This record gives sequence, C-alpha cells and structure tokens, in this order.
Amino acid sequence: MAPGWLLPIAAFCCLGGIALGGAPCHYPPHQWCGSSEIAQACKAEKHCARLGPPGKKADPVSVSLYYESLCPACRSFLVFQLFPTWLLVGDAMEITLVPYGNAQEKKGPSKWEFECQHGPDECLGNLMEACLIHLLGDQGSYFPLIFCMESSANVTQNLETCMKLYPTSEIPLANVTSCVSGDLGNKLMHQNAQLTDALRPPHKYVPWIAVNGNHTEELQGEAQSNLLGVVCKLYKGDLPPACQHKGNPSPFSPQDACLKI
Repeated sequence: MAPGWLLPIAAFCCLGGIALGGAPCHYPPHQWCGSSEIAQACKAEKHCARLGPPGKKADPVSVSLYYESLCPACRSFLVFQLFPTWLLVGDAMEITLVPYGNAQEKKGPSKWEFECQHGPDECLGNLMEACLIHLLGDQGSYFPLIFCMESSANVTQNLETCMKLYPTSEIPLANVTSCVSGDLGNKLMHQNAQLTDALRPPHKYVPWIAVNGNHTEELQGEAQSNLLGVVCKLYKGDLPPACQHKGNPSPFSPQDACLKI
C-alpha cells in the first residue's frame, strides 16, 4: 500500500495530463512546473507555487532497470517504485530502461530470433517498449507510455489506448508498429541483449537494478523496497520537497524477482 503522503500526489498525477474544465494538457506531470505557460495549461499553478524556487543542481542519480515486460516483479517495481519516484524527484534522477531480461537470442537465417521467459507475448512487449524508447528518445515522452502499458491488465494490447492517454505529436502509432515488425525492432532487441549480457556482475534475475552504474544485493534490496529513499540519500544537490518524506520501506525478499534459468 502506498504511504499516506503519496496518495494525494498520485491522485494529482493520475489526471493523465488533462486540464479539468479547459483545453487538454499535452505535458507529462513532471513537466507541469517547467514554465508558467505549462503550469497554467495544466491547471497546476497552485501546486507549482508550493514547490518554491529551484535550488542547487547536481548530477542526477542514475537508475538503470534491466527487466522483461511480463515479469510480475519487474512490473511491480516499475509501477510502484520507479515511476512514482521519477514523478516526485525527476530532476534529481536519470533513468535507463532496458527491456530484455532473461530472454535468449540466436542468429536466424535473416535476423535475430528471441525466446522469452514468459513466452512470445513477452517478446512482443519487450519489442514495443524498446521501440518507444528509441523513437521518442526523451524519457518524459516514453516513460509514461511504458508505465501505462505495464500497469494495465494486458501489456501488449493497450499501446494504442496508452498513446491516447499520454498523447505525443512526435510519432504516430504506425511508426511504432512498423518498428516492432521490422528490422529496426530486431536490431534494438539485439542491442538490449548485448547490454544485458555485458552486465558485471552478470544478472541472475530481473528486475536487475543498477544505481550510478553499480549493482549490489544490498542496493538492489533498498531500491526495490524504497527507491525514493535511495535517490534522496545519494543526490548531492538541494533535495526536492518529496525527500522530506522519503517514503516507508515496503517488505522485500529475494523472491520478488524472476530468476534467470
């Protein structure tokens, strides 16, 4: 269960970028306070005023997630830890998403062939999310879409719906489906396979989390139980207001993972 302080923020963010009683707001929540024009368009002036002026900047905390689209533990971490933390302290962190996980690849006659731990549908979900990351480039554009997919009942069946909920004028749906079915998607999955295979230490399960390029079992456990607290502890700049709370660690055990077979 989310801590009490997070519930009103979650309700605020779950407006999905729609300005109540006015024109649609086409900006993800973490950008609503980027300018007075955006704040006005998204009906967020009072919220942004409470945040105060920006403080001392520092290098963001890097959080890299190696995952697979249908692994329950991966979905739980992305939906309940990574995405909310990014919404709350987005300027203090930088994310990298690598959808591949415990998949295996082999060279086919004309392209790479993949076998995924949770079957062909997971391979499709990995492909969709890899294409979104590549085509959109900016995490403010692709991360809300991936969150929407991973938090839905059926990851692979809701891409079109999620693109309507989090609209972006940068790419049409046809571009994503073309990437998924074509050579580009196959190339992106091969790249993700190489990135995953290059992990040191080698990954034993997913979600596999690296913070500032480092992975330890202790850091993994802290991140899965309270990522907000980890980012707030490591960030060297003026702490965002959300760090006053830092969240409450949730129970974590090594079983909260999809083991590599």
